[in-house]
Amino acid sequence: MRAMRRPRLALSVLAALLLAVTATLLTTGGSSAAPSKSQSLFRKTLLEDAKTTSAVKNLLRGGGIVAPDIAFADLTGDGRSDAVVLVDNGGVAGAVALYVFSTDGEAEESDLRAVYRSQRLYRASAEIASGRLIVRTPRFTEGDDVCCPAKVVERTYAWNDGDKTLRLRSSEETEGPTG
Repeated sequence: MRAMRRPRLALSVLAALLLAVTATLLTTGGSSAAPSKSQSLFRKTLLEDAKTTSAVKNLLRGGGIVAPDIAFADLTGDGRSDAVVLVDNGGVAGAVALYVFSTDGEAEESDLRAVYRSQRLYRASAEIASGRLIVRTPRFTEGDDVCCPAKVVERTYAWNDGDKTLRLRSSEETEGPTG
């Protein structure tokens, strides 16, 4: 009789351990790493900004994160670094919002403020090249796998000093990756 209880006990312990690990992964988005100071700063800034959509605020409060790969470069031409920040949903949708923070036109010690927002994205990526912001988003067609959209839209933005914002300079659709 004792021999029968041991396998059941071992299975119960294993099941409990598996459940605990699964719960931890679900609540932490698969990562136990603490957010960096930059991630925490931009999360706080976005949550306090009246122009951040409620959808992004809810995401940041419920499992979404400021992506760790924050890019710094001078996009405004004022000689100071601006920050390109992506908000990631922690799942298959990837980066769903993008912000550019700057102190352009303000004293150097001023708080960063959002000078550009794109708050309804899906699987977006961003890079800076030659002082311009390049944003890529997939364009799926029926039957595409998440890894492999049929097309990718690449939009290039440059700073417009007159209205103090990033303006679309070009948009190009290219073939997507093949799986």
